[in-house]
Amino acid sequence: MPTNHIPNPSWTAKHFSQANPRGRGQGNVPRLLRCVAKTLADLGEIEVQDLVMHTEITPDGAWPSVTVYYHSKPRDHHRVN
Repeated sequence: MPTNHIPNPSWTAKHFSQANPRGRGQGNVPRLLRCVAKTLADLGEIEVQDLVMHTEITPDGAWPSVTVYYHSKPRDHHRVN
């Protein structure tokens, strides 16, 4: 489930963090990456700036999460004036 943050106008990128539910299967990285991919697809036309994976160690084992930094509108890097 994504953790959404209210964007601050001074931020240069938006972001969300996502992890599998805690407990059985929390360390399933392929499932986590499929969920992140679905969230990205649901966001529509965005430009991903960075992806960061972090693993927290819990009594139930490793609990990976992914934070995605993105821009709402794609930037035109090939634009010629």
